[in-house]
Amino acid sequence: MRRIFFLDNELPAWPYRHKSETLLLLAAAVWWPVFRYIEPLSRWLAFDVLALRPGSRLGSAVQFFIFEAPKILMLLAVVVFGVGILRSFFTPERTRRALAGRRETAGNVLAALLGTVTPFCSCSAVPLFIGFVTTGVPLGVTFSFLISAPMVNEVALVLLLGLFGWRVAALYLGTGLFIAIVAGWTIGRLKLERWIEGWVYQTAPNVGQPQSEPRLRWSDRIAFGRNAVREIVGKVWPYVLAGIAVGAGIHGYVPEEFMASIMGKDTWWSVPLAVGIGVPMYSNAAGIIPVVQALLGKGAALGTVLAFMMSVIGLSLPEMVILRKVLKIPLIATFAAVVALGILVVGYVFNLVL
Repeated sequence: MRRIFFLDNELPAWPYRHKSETLLLLAAAVWWPVFRYIEPLSRWLAFDVLALRPGSRLGSAVQFFIFEAPKILMLLAVVVFGVGILRSFFTPERTRRALAGRRETAGNVLAALLGTVTPFCSCSAVPLFIGFVTTGVPLGVTFSFLISAPMVNEVALVLLLGLFGWRVAALYLGTGLFIAIVAGWTIGRLKLERWIEGWVYQTAPNVGQPQSEPRLRWSDRIAFGRNAVREIVGKVWPYVLAGIAVGAGIHGYVPEEFMASIMGKDTWWSVPLAVGIGVPMYSNAAGIIPVVQALLGKGAALGTVLAFMMSVIGLSLPEMVILRKVLKIPLIATFAAVVALGILVVGYVFNLVL
């Protein structure tokens, strides 16, 4: 029998180079059939295996949870994978360079757009803020980015698209960008630089220096997506399940008349109440979507629900606490007030128009 030997640098390239692509195709081939049959499987488990009565409160709540949990987690995995690949093109350093020296208005628009696709979490708020300010990015432009990045969350955007359709997703995207642009522009006009902590500017020589960025192949970008799924979904799945559990309780036990009475179009105080409830809450975008779905299903007005979701995602208390390291309290209060006002306006406008 003929034996074939390969030197280390002569190993056949195809199996190793295309392994990740092959696994990705296999995963996609399995994902779609499983996703299609989640609903009939949830009905079978809830009403046949568990013998719950269809239409009962408990039966509706349990079937909602069994149906939504795998559906949202599967959607979340796909979205995070795609976003991980997308984010490999938009590093924080590249974003800083794109915004440095930009004038206001055009800079506010660009910053808001970049905020939707740039890696961001509350823990990175301080280094991003320092990097932007010390490399010449105007304060208002910086805030457009800081508002857009958490508020216009790409995971929430795609989940809204998959669960509610393109109109709701487009409303969320458009209103979030509008708030980020207008709020950042307003903060820029107020000339609040004196309320930045003095030590921030002293770090200028050490922050924002150009860094070399390695060129990535597609196999590297796929690895980015795979790692994002492992890290993000691995961390947030308990919050997602908790959100689905809350949504299941609302879906099964909260009467439509009650929800319409406190979050309907005709209740003038529903929007500020939703914002007031949302600000102290801490939840990621994926965890709040099931609650949004249940609220809309029970008759809550779209504008009120959008205001609630945006306040949870865009005005979280943990971010405010972290930003206190670089901002004085008057600037944090101004930031929160301007964003909250924008959210209120959006909620009222959509309740009047839709």
